[in-house]
Amino acid sequence: MQPGPTNGLTDVAGLRVGHAGVSGPGARSGTTVVLAPPGGAPAGVDVRGAAPGTRETDLLDPQATVARIHAITLSGGSAYGLDAASGVMARLERDGEGFAVPGAVVPIVPAAVVFDLGRGGNPQARPTADTGTAAYDDASPGPVRQGSVGAGTGAVAGGLRGGVGTASAVLPAGVTVAALVVLNAAGSAVDPRTGEVLGARYGFPGEFDAPAPGAPALDSAARDRLAEAYAAHVRSFGTATTLVVVGTDATLDKVGCSRLATLAHDGLARAISPVHTITDGDTAFALATGTGPAPDDARLVALQAAVADVTARAVAHALLAAEPAPDRPSYRSLVEVT
Repeated sequence: MQPGPTNGLTDVAGLRVGHAGVSGPGARSGTTVVLAPPGGAPAGVDVRGAAPGTRETDLLDPQATVARIHAITLSGGSAYGLDAASGVMARLERDGEGFAVPGAVVPIVPAAVVFDLGRGGNPQARPTADTGTAAYDDASPGPVRQGSVGAGTGAVAGGLRGGVGTASAVLPAGVTVAALVVLNAAGSAVDPRTGEVLGARYGFPGEFDAPAPGAPALDSAARDRLAEAYAAHVRSFGTATTLVVVGTDATLDKVGCSRLATLAHDGLARAISPVHTITDGDTAFALATGTGPAPDDARLVALQAAVADVTARAVAHALLAAEPAPDRPSYRSLVEVT
């Protein structure tokens, strides 16, 4: 395997990603949208966290009537942020994308949110339908911006700034699979004893510049800084939640997509400890654009295994791309990386 051209979700041809932030005093939140190709795509979902905030996920049940979705909205703002999907729906309706009904279309836009209320100081500075509209307008097939952007603007993981991360892989059979993650976890994506970014161990050679498995232990000052950040995080646990969108160009139905969403949670378990707690609403979506062939059993297993790897790598990229805030350190601000 090797990474795709941009090592991101948009390496799956036909997918577009856009971000928008909330502006104003005390704001630290935003929205990220993943747009399916024209006509939509089969999709699945798997919710493993105990405190999810979601919309339209029941439609992704393989037994449900609707066969395709047209976008996925990820947002900050806790349950209030679900309103961002309304802005995405309005844009899709304008563009004629949606489930056909007599005289109209109904865009199918599953959504999920992370808890970031008050991270910038004002709990009422949160995404609205206008934020979803702005994220839609920002969407492009180019390289995905990572770090403290979009739905990851106010994200926190283990006391450190979280954010948006992405990664991709091209399998030997030519199938592309990729993941986009909004890292906002109660648990930590770092081994505090060594400073290792847990998801980085699944990277390609040279992909990460973080401390590697088996690296010498951090000096005591760096170790103390990580421990202090995590301890402060534990004392102020609120609802967290990490979100994932997996994409592939393989031809899969809703059942196949649902299985990919399940495998994404394996990637979260590799890269975050603990994960799926009572304060997390961890949710994974998967969609298949179908420009490639339907895989046989052997290639399907390889695809499923790759999903866990790209998800873990996306978590690592989110942590490493995050920027420090005045009240919240980033990994790079605490650990010297060479």
